[in-house]
Amino acid sequence: MRIDILTLFPEIVQGPLNHSIIKRAVDKGIVEICYHNIRDYTTNKHNKVDDAPFGGGAGMVMSIQPIDDLITKLKSEREYDDIIYTTPDGETLNQPMANTISTYENIIILCGHYKGIDHRIRDMFITKEISIGDYVLTGGELAAAVITDSIVRLLPGAISDETSALSDSFQDNLLSPPVYTRPSDYKGQKVPDVLLSGNFKEIDNWRHQQSIDRTKKLRPDLFK
Repeated sequence: MRIDILTLFPEIVQGPLNHSIIKRAVDKGIVEICYHNIRDYTTNKHNKVDDAPFGGGAGMVMSIQPIDDLITKLKSEREYDDIIYTTPDGETLNQPMANTISTYENIIILCGHYKGIDHRIRDMFITKEISIGDYVLTGGELAAAVITDSIVRLLPGAISDETSALSDSFQDNLLSPPVYTRPSDYKGQKVPDVLLSGNFKEIDNWRHQQSIDRTKKLRPDLFK
């Protein structure tokens, strides 16, 4: 898989992705993550990549020209399954969405900044708009990192035990059950007996019931 991330601040999005599972997936050649600085494509003699909004109002808007030139260049080199824009008014990221995108071969993620991008870019190129929650960030870089992480960890070989990803929260619309490790008794706090029983059928049943109970309590919206 190849992920092209378009941003004004590559260092912000690179940081979270240069460690742990994602870094190992890159090192193994499971995924290629390419970072493109939009500033490198502006034709403005002062290297500007934003301007005041038509109609007035506060803030600045990312200019159409450098984004158009960059996306056009990338599209001339390969086909893309999705061109994603990170925006608060997009569809909220969830596990089924991440599962679907993880099956693609090539995607672009465009990071918004300031008051956003010239809307014509959304009309011309964007095929999917994604939000990571009902709040506003300084820019789309952290959202792009979250989206990338949620996708890459699902790629075959990214996690050594691939069944681990399948048992994560939200894969079956339920929250994960509680997990424990050694020691079994810590300052009087004991691990549930069933997990020490060796009866894997009972353990599976216990975990499933715990998932149901926790989802009912913590996320009743999912349980519905």
